[in-house]
Amino acid sequence: MNYRFQNLLGAPYRGGNAVVVNNTLLISPVGNRVSFTDLVKSETITLPCQASTNLRRIAASPDGVFLLTVDENNRCLFINLPRRAVLHRLSFKHTVSDAKFSPDGRFIAVAAGKLLQIWRSPGFRKEFFPFELIKTFADCNDKITCLDWSPNSEYVLVGSKDLTLRLFYLNKVKKQKNERYNKPFIFLGHRDVIVGVFFGVDKKTNLVTKVYSLSRDGAIFSWGYSDNVDESKDMGGDFSEPDSPGTPEQKQGLDGEGVNEGNLKKRKDLDSKNDNLEEENGVSLHKMKWKLLKKDFFMQAPAKLAACDYHKGLDMVVVGFSNGVFALYQMPDFVCIHLLSISREKITTAVFNDRGNWLTFGCAKLGQLLVWEWKSESYILKQQGHYFDVNCIAYSQDSQLLATGADDNKIKVWTASSGFCFVTFSEHTNAVTALHFMASNHCLLSASLDGTVRAWDLFRYRNFRTFVTPTPKQFVSLASDQSGEVICAGTLDSFEIFVWSMKTGRLLDVLSGHEGPVHGLMFSPTNAILASSSWDKTVRLWDIFEGRGGVEKFEHTHDVLTLAYRPDGKQLACSTLEGQIHFWDPLEGSEMFTIEGRRDIAGGRLMTDRRSAANSTAGKCFTTLCYSADGSYILAGGSSKYICMYDVADQVLLRRFQITHNLSLDGVLDFLNSKNMSEAGPLDLIDDDNSDTEEGVDKQIRNRLAYDLPGSLPNHGRPVIRTKSLKIAPTGRSWAAATTEGVLLYSMDESFIFDPTDLDMDVTPEAVDAALKDNEPKRAVILSLRMNEDSLIKKCIVSVAPADIPAVAASVPSKYLQRLVEALAELLDKCPHLELILRWCQVLCESHGNSIQQNSRNLLPALKSLQKSITRLHQDLADTCSSNEYMLRYLCSTSNKK
Repeated sequence: MNYRFQNLLGAPYRGGNAVVVNNTLLISPVGNRVSFTDLVKSETITLPCQASTNLRRIAASPDGVFLLTVDENNRCLFINLPRRAVLHRLSFKHTVSDAKFSPDGRFIAVAAGKLLQIWRSPGFRKEFFPFELIKTFADCNDKITCLDWSPNSEYVLVGSKDLTLRLFYLNKVKKQKNERYNKPFIFLGHRDVIVGVFFGVDKKTNLVTKVYSLSRDGAIFSWGYSDNVDESKDMGGDFSEPDSPGTPEQKQGLDGEGVNEGNLKKRKDLDSKNDNLEEENGVSLHKMKWKLLKKDFFMQAPAKLAACDYHKGLDMVVVGFSNGVFALYQMPDFVCIHLLSISREKITTAVFNDRGNWLTFGCAKLGQLLVWEWKSESYILKQQGHYFDVNCIAYSQDSQLLATGADDNKIKVWTASSGFCFVTFSEHTNAVTALHFMASNHCLLSASLDGTVRAWDLFRYRNFRTFVTPTPKQFVSLASDQSGEVICAGTLDSFEIFVWSMKTGRLLDVLSGHEGPVHGLMFSPTNAILASSSWDKTVRLWDIFEGRGGVEKFEHTHDVLTLAYRPDGKQLACSTLEGQIHFWDPLEGSEMFTIEGRRDIAGGRLMTDRRSAANSTAGKCFTTLCYSADGSYILAGGSSKYICMYDVADQVLLRRFQITHNLSLDGVLDFLNSKNMSEAGPLDLIDDDNSDTEEGVDKQIRNRLAYDLPGSLPNHGRPVIRTKSLKIAPTGRSWAAATTEGVLLYSMDESFIFDPTDLDMDVTPEAVDAALKDNEPKRAVILSLRMNEDSLIKKCIVSVAPADIPAVAASVPSKYLQRLVEALAELLDKCPHLELILRWCQVLCESHGNSIQQNSRNLLPALKSLQKSITRLHQDLADTCSSNEYMLRYLCSTSNKK
């Protein structure tokens, strides 16, 4: 199946800076990927390209076309945002702390350790080495922490850990008497590490008039220059290297004049032209005498300053502190406009949008991004992913909603198409282990280790029923019958299955018989038989309604980890600890066949493993299974970086998805680097961070945060990559995987693939166009279906007149029904001819009702896609009509009067 990565849900913001382009597009790092949030359309999209490790810094070009990302290994990706493709790659030799595009987009300034590097932006040019290093400044005594460009892209202001600011002039001054201008101007006065530096611009002239610098102790300095400019002026326009130290000086004559007098006159004329050009562009900042104009401290917040940003148009500064407080100041008088607390944790990023009316804040410890409008004092965006691993996921019956439950005791419900979370339930007091959507789509069930099973109303967003047991139990599996009247949950500690009534909430029965934790529980899609799997090496079938208890038991040689029913209820799949998938016939009670998957699921080597990945037996088993909508293939995942897709009929591996390439996670590499091994063990497990610095403390807390909880893994290094849950959407066009990095969404590749079903010499696009021109809609539709070209099928559907739809729909052969229904479902989402497409759907169901019913198994994914499109369309129309109810009444009343 042609699936590709679509989106990433539930992954928290872990750090790094966020940027806003085109005023409404928020770009933020999520692990080793980049996420885009459209603040107007309320949509979130994650790019498919991945960095080698977690991203540390991102920078966007002023026009929003290019994006520069730098990860923890100092590897850079240059990405084309509209095409979502990586154009170039580069590795820096030093730790990158900041990077920014110049205002004109021609250059990129990179703070790499103590060096300031100026690179030429590659753009769309096809070159052998697109990244060209123009100039390197090595004047700083310590690591550079921040930088900023002047509006004319000629100056770069940097702040470093040596508590100084430096103003660099990019154009080289070549006059010997002005050689001092080649050295940066140094600003002194700060007593702590500088967090941000900015150029202050005059609103009328758009010239730099001030420089602002902010340090971690909360100090803000305002610097200005005097009008006493030296008589000598120079502005060289080239970026050529300076003369070598061995260049001989010009010989002079006896009268003191140079030998090459003509060349000197030419140089003087050129210098005078450059001086005139400099006067036109504005003042020369490198020749000014800068002085401290004003100094102030943010006394309102006693914590340390962690993030800041400056808006040149509004002359405003926003600062975020380590205690979760942010402040907005009007410059240059340091007037506090707002002072609010948004959390109790450190604010790691703060940024203005282009207009300056929205503020974006990020908190890495909470995994949260906020967009706040300071004028109306309201939230534009408030999204927070799961901070701990996602344990379970569930699709609604129409595939529009996706629910996730995690170790942070929270349940989040997402809109699958937009990637936005619209409700969060936090009533559980322990990890959420299982989720299940009822058939009505308006009720969600959840099971937790806190000993409760809760039912949630998705209309009123409340917990309307709670199922408990006489003594506290820990639930790890959940199931409901087709009618939704009976709720069953399997336990971890007592090895029992509890049965409740949905209407009354009473405990109806307790099913005993298993001798291990019941991790798999599922009702048959066609009857009331309940299947359960346990670590006692058995799968049991239970008849709940007849009261006969266990009716069948399937024995295995190893512990059974999970199970799944085929959608038609005629096959049952279960995975065992030995890495095999067993397929059973639940009606006959016999084993049909087995798939050996140990080699397919084998993952990488952990840092603590004593053996290689090939010789290790740990994790070579499937912990989650899921059938496709038509039952033709099955997805399987476990404690590995791979998700396997098997063909059920032929028992072969169709495809293997690698869920991540992030080296910040453990288990991604098949072979470990021997350089990272020492006598004391792996270097990644050795705590060599400096606890005296703030960065060292943050890193130590972040590494240990998720592993000091009860029941967690003993590895204090990197998180281990694994897949905990897999679910395929009922439409069959997408599936989701709950992994260590979040919930990965994969969907059908929408790119054109020529796959004709009944090709002949006469079946051509020209023949389809000729049939439409000759007013033969029947022939045109059938020819397009035989070619199986998406654009031609949609073109023919729209070209059919409403009066001819019944005749054309009746003439379509049954073998083309699935392709025609899929095309109608896609047209409902994009085509403006709503009534025409709905008429097609109605006539098609009337004329081919018997064929659809007989071939329901193969047509089920296409029919559910059609149902999803119709339901979404109905909801949009209902919302539009309800919001314009009085206007519609008025229009109807005026039309009746006329």
